[in-house]
Amino acid sequence: MTDMLRSDVMIAFAIMTAVTVASRLGGYFMMRYVDVTPRVRRMLDALPGSIIVAAALPVAVNGGPIVMLALAAAIAVSVLRRNDFLAVITGMLVAAAARALGLPG
Repeated sequence: MTDMLRSDVMIAFAIMTAVTVASRLGGYFMMRYVDVTPRVRRMLDALPGSIIVAAALPVAVNGGPIVMLALAAAIAVSVLRRNDFLAVITGMLVAAAARALGLPG
């Protein structure tokens, strides 16, 4: 049990958590000084999709056919439904189903 609670790992988690919280709070603080023009609003609306693409791209480049199938399904749902959350869930379900069916990947 003591191997799982190493102090260096717990310190790293604490620092990462503090940095994450500070960056989120800093963003909220800084946005108080930004005029939300239509151009800024479009940028903020595009941000969640950009983050998803940035997170999924390395997986897609190194993934196999199952990853490509899941990403294609997620993109299709995103385009058709305009719902990023539903697109992510769809991609996860397609990948899980493909792996459960034993497709090569």
